[in-house]
Amino acid sequence: MTRPTSRDVATAAGVSQATVSLVLGDKWRGRVSERTAGLVREAAATLGYRPNLAARNLRLGSTRTALLVVPALTNEFFARVYTGAARIASAHGFGVVLYPSPEGTGPARDPFASARAALDGVIASSMAAGALDAIGGTELPLVMLDSDPTAGRAAAHVNLAMADGMRQVTRHLLDLGHRRFLHLASAVDSWTFHVRAEALAALLGPHAQCRTIRAPLTVTDARTTVEAALAAPGERPTAIVCDDDILAAGACKAARRLGLRIPEDLSITGFDDLALATAVEPELTTVRLPAERIGEQGMTALLTVLEGEPWTAPDIPVELVVRDSSGPAPTP
Repeated sequence: MTRPTSRDVATAAGVSQATVSLVLGDKWRGRVSERTAGLVREAAATLGYRPNLAARNLRLGSTRTALLVVPALTNEFFARVYTGAARIASAHGFGVVLYPSPEGTGPARDPFASARAALDGVIASSMAAGALDAIGGTELPLVMLDSDPTAGRAAAHVNLAMADGMRQVTRHLLDLGHRRFLHLASAVDSWTFHVRAEALAALLGPHAQCRTIRAPLTVTDARTTVEAALAAPGERPTAIVCDDDILAAGACKAARRLGLRIPEDLSITGFDDLALATAVEPELTTVRLPAERIGEQGMTALLTVLEGEPWTAPDIPVELVVRDSSGPAPTP
């Protein structure tokens, strides 16, 4: 079976090859109508046409490849970020290479002998400021996701409304009568977790007690940390606010080991709304983060920067999902 050509697409859509090139190269705005662009894309999809990117890259001096740097591959959140970024990239003839940093959120080594030769831009999700300096130096456009908007050399930032998410979950628990809180914070030193901690402290203020403990992002570490905290002398908290669903799952295991009922004796909340949130019993009250959307917007931001245009956008909204792990504060 012969591979369809741009001429085949042009014939099927009833347009010129130049128009096909404009549309599939994403250069059509202001030159081709929305209707015509739609006809070309539909014809290309029907025929199974794929541009010869290797030949086009030689002409343009561009690889049409973005690098997505994440702290880890084991976290579902980053897999969903990749899915969103790859979806937008594919629609624009780009590819996305996924690179888990060996140092987590810290400095990432350059995975290529020459980043400039291999990449058009870098997207970094939840990485520390300056962590990407080794990748492309200051030459490559950089888009930072879920990162400090005031730090680093990024050409664009895309953030979720993390502080608002923590405010939503905290107000939910306060409305249920909780006044003794335990904050199970991530041991990862990153901007996104600092924002959550600041929002929690600001909303509780002098009206409630809150103790903070930290644990690595594993269920086992969270369980042992929370077990020790709940078994310590003094008044037991009535609610545990966790920085992440993985930490919340560990907190649930700790509560059960100590014979505590959730939510009758202890309410527990998470953050992210991973698949894990509905796999535990009771299901987790958590903050849903639209990970695919931040990936989509990150890739869109990079494409905008590559076109020489500035990028600005408000934080992406997040949503509290109330399930069975939170309930009224127990009566003294």
